[in-house]
Amino acid sequence: MVPDASDAPVTQLLARARAGDAQALGAAYSALYDELKRAARAQLRRMRDAFETTALVHEAYLKLAGGAQLTAVDRNHLLALSARAMRQVLVDDARARKADKRGGGQDALTLTSALGNGEAAAIEVLALDELLASLHAVDERAAQIVELRYFGGYSEIEIAGMLGISDRTLRRDWRKARAFLLAEMSA
Repeated sequence: MVPDASDAPVTQLLARARAGDAQALGAAYSALYDELKRAARAQLRRMRDAFETTALVHEAYLKLAGGAQLTAVDRNHLLALSARAMRQVLVDDARARKADKRGGGQDALTLTSALGNGEAAAIEVLALDELLASLHAVDERAAQIVELRYFGGYSEIEIAGMLGISDRTLRRDWRKARAFLLAEMSA
């Protein structure tokens, strides 16, 4: 993929962040903020989750900024790390909901109670997270493609560019990942 002219400032900001400039990561994240919100909005719409788009983007930033030293080298890498951080935020939220459901001060759930959208979304996120861990052990790139599609909300063309692979390779890996996930879900 040919680098976009808008990639250069983000890459420079990330280089400054890796060199210790505390405000450079925030500036790089701000440069991609609209794209990150679009990805988060698409993800939350697909999941029918009650989590707010802005909150998800901000929580992902806090996870990136508060974690180990930032290793993102360019725009695409930061977008991929952000998708992973969004996944972690949603998984943490789903685990918290599940814990609340099991007695975190709430009324007991009866057998006739139906799962609400938020609870169903929490179960879906946790199940996918477990499946992605299994897929990651088998094929790391395929797991990354699923993560970027599902948690990042990126299109096939965007993901191919982010990973530096051809569209054909991406489609082959996507089919392989879907087959693996379907086989694991039916097992």
